[in-house]
Amino acid sequence: MNSNKGPVLITGASRGIGKAIAEVFAKNGYNLYLCCKNSIESLNEFSEKLSTMYKITSHAFQCDVSDENSVISLFISIMDKCGQSPEIVINNAGIAWYGLLTDMTSDEWHKVMSTNLDSVFHVCKNAVPYMVRNGHGKIINISSVWGNVGASCEVAYSASKGGVNSFTKALAKELAPSGIQVNAISCGVIDTEMNRSHLSEENLNELASEIPADRIGTPEEVGEFAVSLASSPSYLTGQIITIDGGWI
Repeated sequence: MNSNKGPVLITGASRGIGKAIAEVFAKNGYNLYLCCKNSIESLNEFSEKLSTMYKITSHAFQCDVSDENSVISLFISIMDKCGQSPEIVINNAGIAWYGLLTDMTSDEWHKVMSTNLDSVFHVCKNAVPYMVRNGHGKIINISSVWGNVGASCEVAYSASKGGVNSFTKALAKELAPSGIQVNAISCGVIDTEMNRSHLSEENLNELASEIPADRIGTPEEVGEFAVSLASSPSYLTGQIITIDGGWI
């Protein structure tokens, strides 16, 4: 690795918030480990672009973070290829499901939970031993305001993000004596492909009118916030910090 900061492991880095977070960290001189489940070709291209544009070192990995064995293999690959464990972990991978709870199948429920919550467990379980050994580390979990207050027709998503919030607070207490920070970013309405897949332009405009900032947020703003959180004082831990334009 070169002399830049990091490395930072970002899950779900091929699109949306994860992709924006990756670029903002690269712009700020952090080396990167980027992973995604399916879009490895486009992630490789994006990783190479960041390396060239920002003079950092970036590596792309394919990993299904909802699967324990896949995450174990990810960390083996990171150490084999790069020789350095991540100093910062950003658990961003996530999916949504919209509709009535009574219309949701058990398989759909488990898919949301495994992608949004189990993944955080798998990644942290594998990253933490390295951080403890090194005596430092930062974990940032990307959550949602629905994890705080719940959303109609998004029961599984809300439950998974509520789990992420409780996981964050509990793990922060467990790891504070080891000098490791654990915090979460609770996002409001962000302009992502995931939101645009089920919300029309009219829906988004209606939502924006309910937000005191009078607009929806950008993935880049979440990225900037993540970078600031990554450089925050070590005494800041166990916090679920909301970025929502004053909405909730």
